[in-house]
Amino acid sequence: MTTSARQLAIRTTLVRSLSFTAVTALMLVPALVSAADPDKNADVAVTSSIAAKTRFVSLGVGKSVVVDLPREAKDVLVADPKIANAVIRSAQRAYIIGAAVGQTNVVFFDAEGNQVAAYDIAIKRDLNGMRAALNQMLPGVKIEGVGDSVVLTGTVASPVEAQQAGDIAAKLVGSADKVVNSIVVRGRDQVMLKVTVAEVRRDVVKQLGVDLSANMNYGTAAVVFNNANPFTANNGPLNSNVLTGAALNKLGVPTVTATLRAMESAGVVKTLAEPNLTAISGESATFVSGGEFPIPTGVTCQTSATGTIGNCVQTVSFKKFGISLNFTPVVLSEGRISLKVMTEVSEVSMDNALTGGQGGTTIPSIKTRRADTTLEVPSGGSIAMAGLIQEQTKQAINGMPGVDQIPILGQLFRSQDFVNNETELMVIVTPYVVRAVAQKELSRPDDGFAPASDAQSALLARVNRIYGVAARAEPIGATPVNFGFIID
Repeated sequence: MTTSARQLAIRTTLVRSLSFTAVTALMLVPALVSAADPDKNADVAVTSSIAAKTRFVSLGVGKSVVVDLPREAKDVLVADPKIANAVIRSAQRAYIIGAAVGQTNVVFFDAEGNQVAAYDIAIKRDLNGMRAALNQMLPGVKIEGVGDSVVLTGTVASPVEAQQAGDIAAKLVGSADKVVNSIVVRGRDQVMLKVTVAEVRRDVVKQLGVDLSANMNYGTAAVVFNNANPFTANNGPLNSNVLTGAALNKLGVPTVTATLRAMESAGVVKTLAEPNLTAISGESATFVSGGEFPIPTGVTCQTSATGTIGNCVQTVSFKKFGISLNFTPVVLSEGRISLKVMTEVSEVSMDNALTGGQGGTTIPSIKTRRADTTLEVPSGGSIAMAGLIQEQTKQAINGMPGVDQIPILGQLFRSQDFVNNETELMVIVTPYVVRAVAQKELSRPDDGFAPASDAQSALLARVNRIYGVAARAEPIGATPVNFGFIID
């Protein structure tokens, strides 16, 4: 047998073996299915397809991308058409278009329903124009999108530049709430605010009145006349100088008593507060100096099982008063400072006080002077908020009707008082851009204070030896002459 004939015989034998093996496998498949599920007798189709690898695509709103598919596609599935849309232009080419900010996925299928390709789509804001605008104005600022918000990062030289970057991003995004400003400011400035609150109050009170009383006794009959005119302009009588005159009753002549009440009072009150506070540019600072006074709010009692009430406790709440300062500085370019200031000075007053409750408790009122404004001044410059003038005039006349209108003599039957209150408030605000200094360059209020010795206190009535610059303080002697109380 030749070589060619031998190879043909081997190839024929191999083909017969493979054919027999395939036939055997086809015959065994139904038998295996029947053995696994005797009640189910159906044809089984075996398909082998490899799932396409999912790819990630990032797009901007209103942008599109061209997708080339590995084989022909007949159908497409978009999970959320509001986020993105897919359009098949040919058998193996499609367009994916971003519609709104969000995430979705797109899957392509062939005519048999097998997956051709899959894409995870992330639609973000188109930041190219915003990034170009920021790079042109502020090269050190970077912008990234997170969902429907943007994040600003990078470093700038001043808080003004950081604020400008935030304003630009807010304009382009459409809302300041969707801008996260994480810009770092190099060398943030510190601002010290000096506030002077000055108030002058002048009070003038004038009172003049005559109280008449008369009585006449004739036998068993008695006639009594009493006229007391109050002062009502100031909600009650004030302390006044009293001059009393009386005529004696002789032989049935009436006894007449006249009391002249006259007073003139003038007072001036000066209030001065100078709080100072320091804060970093862009941050807020608050200063409060004052106190609290209690106000009764009720009585809490314990009730026993038998219904007996006992162990009552007075409950109170506290009302604040004093000096309050709150300000937020922002250092602008060329040393100018944008400043939001809120200052308040309050004090306890018995005017308009409320009296009541158990034991006649008197609850005082609070007089408050408050100023709240936003201004822009240079470092070291001052702004005065003046013109806060209040003037109140009260005048009242009380007397016996008809008689008090008689010229000259009518003054004996009436009283009149005049109250004039004038208040003028002025607030001066002075901001300074400050730097930290060494501790040795600072001075304290007690620098240079030296208590007087016993001899100086007793013989010269001195309380302290010197109060001023520390360098001028006199050294205390090595052997001071002390007597009286000795404290080691």
